[in-house]
Amino acid sequence: MKILYFDCFSGISGDMTIGALLDLGVDRDVFLKELSGLGLDGYHIEINTKTVNGIKGTDVTVNLDETEDENTADCLDKTGCADSRPSRHKHHHDHIHDHSHDHDHSHDHDHSHDHDHSHDGHEHNHHSRERGLADIEQIFDSSNLSEKVKVFSKKVFREIAAAEAKVHGKPIDEVHFHEVGAVDSIVDIAGTAICLELLGIDKVYSSALHDGSGFIKCRHGIIPVPVPAVLEMLSGSGIPLISEEIGTELVTPTGMGLIKCLASGFGSKPPMLVERTGYGLGKRDTGRLNALRVLLGETYEGSGESKGNDENNGGGRDRSEGKVIGAASPNLQTGQGEGSGRDEIAVLETNIDDTTAEILGYTMEKLLEAGALDAFYTPVFMKKNRPAYMLTALAAPGAEDRIADIILKETSTLGIRTRYMKRYCMNRETVSIDTIYGAVRVKIAEMGKIKKASPEYEDCRRIAEREGLPLTKVYAMVSAEAAKRHEL
Repeated sequence: MKILYFDCFSGISGDMTIGALLDLGVDRDVFLKELSGLGLDGYHIEINTKTVNGIKGTDVTVNLDETEDENTADCLDKTGCADSRPSRHKHHHDHIHDHSHDHDHSHDHDHSHDHDHSHDGHEHNHHSRERGLADIEQIFDSSNLSEKVKVFSKKVFREIAAAEAKVHGKPIDEVHFHEVGAVDSIVDIAGTAICLELLGIDKVYSSALHDGSGFIKCRHGIIPVPVPAVLEMLSGSGIPLISEEIGTELVTPTGMGLIKCLASGFGSKPPMLVERTGYGLGKRDTGRLNALRVLLGETYEGSGESKGNDENNGGGRDRSEGKVIGAASPNLQTGQGEGSGRDEIAVLETNIDDTTAEILGYTMEKLLEAGALDAFYTPVFMKKNRPAYMLTALAAPGAEDRIADIILKETSTLGIRTRYMKRYCMNRETVSIDTIYGAVRVKIAEMGKIKKASPEYEDCRRIAEREGLPLTKVYAMVSAEAAKRHEL
């Protein structure tokens, strides 16, 4: 199985992602031809090979033909914006450029921050326009891109828009993207999907995300790092974040949206046979190599060993393999292991007979916070008829070490059994439904002709408590609205 591992030691942004994937060996001419199917005017893309800190990588820049005032930074919304992009001048070049240079650049590697927010009607010059989410989705729908690229691109944009809506307290349909930054993100997201399709990737995994700290300045003020939209996408995701003593933003909303929708697991590199390595260069001098590293290879099917081995926890490692049904590049459609068809999960089990109920409850909470897909206890009888519990934790491949560490740290067990299983999994997407009581998140799941909707418990509970309504009534109202809008 062909896999990618994103090593986000210096964060992630849209242009860094495209650069790293192109650096793996994607044919640039083919990439540019596929990207032209987007049918979007007003930009040209530069692709340069550079050497930074002695490491050769690929630098990608999306230049806009019509820009705002050169002293005005782009940003994606009136507050919570995080774009401190260097100003861009008007260009009169061909639509797309491909340059290959090899020279030392040890500075000026600022992230091409990938987000513009609504400006509530403020027009900065006669070229300024705004696009709503529906407008952007229409761009993808009317393009000549492949269906998988369209679906994935819309999924990422909706993920970002949902975060912005939550941050700014408005319905998702009222989030508007300024044209300048929207073009940037459209190209970054579509370009990433095109590269993944050309590489024929089966699964994507990622390291923990590294972001900076402190504050950054954008058009509308000074905001903290991680920026609000990134932090909102991280909330409840189980994606690990490491803060670095670097006084700037390293993870942009577009980069966050991309990796959240792509990766099946976050943590240590899964067992793999590395074939190629690519570097996508950032644009800001952070005092060290500012790049995204991506490893391309095959899953390693050699003999594995269990996390531990005692009288209660034996067994080796039985790793099954299989592509998602009907998808050559499943992560373009899924994200976080939620594919339409068959998927693969890691199952970790251990028997525990000498840990208190309070500790077991605490351990389950820690597992779910760390990104376990599920965790549960099953009553069992061990030797000499001792009553005990079998702890089972489900995790995306690549997250096993993190889950196992928690189990070994928090319980009395000495070993953990690990195996890999295939599962049927419906394609899932979280949407925002407007109700008379406000917006409610709803998970829409479908596979073939089967389609379901599940309202977000926390949102329904909040409405029930605020309005003094029975929770069942709120669920019924939201479910009915979701069924009407999504033809369930």
